[in-house]
Amino acid sequence: MSHEKQFATYNDVHNLCKESAGILKKFEPNLIIAIGGGGYIPARILRSFLKEPGQSNIPIQAIGLSLYEDLGKGEAEEAPGTKVTRTQWLDMSSLEMANLIGKNILIVDEVDDTRTTLAYAVTELEKDVEVARKQLGDDKKDLKNKETNFFIFVLHNKNKDKKGELSDDMLDKRYHAGINTGDVWICYPWEATNIEEHDLLAKGSPIVETKEPIIRTKKGIVQEEPSKVV
Repeated sequence: MSHEKQFATYNDVHNLCKESAGILKKFEPNLIIAIGGGGYIPARILRSFLKEPGQSNIPIQAIGLSLYEDLGKGEAEEAPGTKVTRTQWLDMSSLEMANLIGKNILIVDEVDDTRTTLAYAVTELEKDVEVARKQLGDDKKDLKNKETNFFIFVLHNKNKDKKGELSDDMLDKRYHAGINTGDVWICYPWEATNIEEHDLLAKGSPIVETKEPIIRTKKGIVQEEPSKVV
């Protein structure tokens, strides 16, 4: 990862959620799972834009996963670690997990960096749903046959080789990033202890969007598109 820092403001986050809502509505999500702590604020903003007139708000549940490690510099800076740690998870009671069966579930996080955290979340949630499905009684045969679909939304996708893997079907049909960026250090407003200073820094070092993702294969870069400031 580059040591170059780019700064996202609350307005940036709000507008990315607003601009992405039309695409995400096509997923028809009826449950949002926010990955803490970076997914909490985007998930809440998204819910306002996803709500249809006359319908109830989409429920939000939270899971906590940590891949990042404190650099020990006394600042709000972290670096990618090597192991995903669960800090919070869904209620594992059969009743709560059964509520995931047959749902379209939107997983929200702030950034797709190494993809390790997202891949872990999808894999573990899929396992939990299957366990809950097997625990259903014979009186819920109709529910047993209903498919659970997971979708992913991130504010920023870093164009880089990924360590975690998502299925081709998910990447093609059930994944959306607000914008694609280079492999830079993205500073989010909720990490700041001085929001005025953060916003000033954002004016000088805003997020730079790579309009189309850099396409990578096991052989390396096969296409790279020009970038622009957003």
